[in-house]
Amino acid sequence: MVRIGAIVMSTADTERAGSFWSQALGYDRGANPEFLVPRKGGACHLHLDSKDRTHLDLWTDSEAEQHAEVERMISLGATRVDWDYPEDADFIVLADPTGSLFCVINTGR
Repeated sequence: MVRIGAIVMSTADTERAGSFWSQALGYDRGANPEFLVPRKGGACHLHLDSKDRTHLDLWTDSEAEQHAEVERMISLGATRVDWDYPEDADFIVLADPTGSLFCVINTGR
């Protein structure tokens, strides 16, 4: 089943935002300080990004599950987005019926 794995938050200053949000949410800053991880399980990660727009990353556990969820989202009204994917992309970009972007990610890779 697809789940919210991360919220990607657009910010001009990832260092200041990371310092604030890690304290505000009780998250740990990992080896990459732009990724904040909950200290307790169950909560989604927070990815601070100065180049990307705010969006949801929906996580799946396998490529088969990823493709099934993409098709399910499309059946609910989502559309595929024309995206310049890197060669080793583990994500598929979709838009909800109002145009808000989100990614479906295969975390099993």
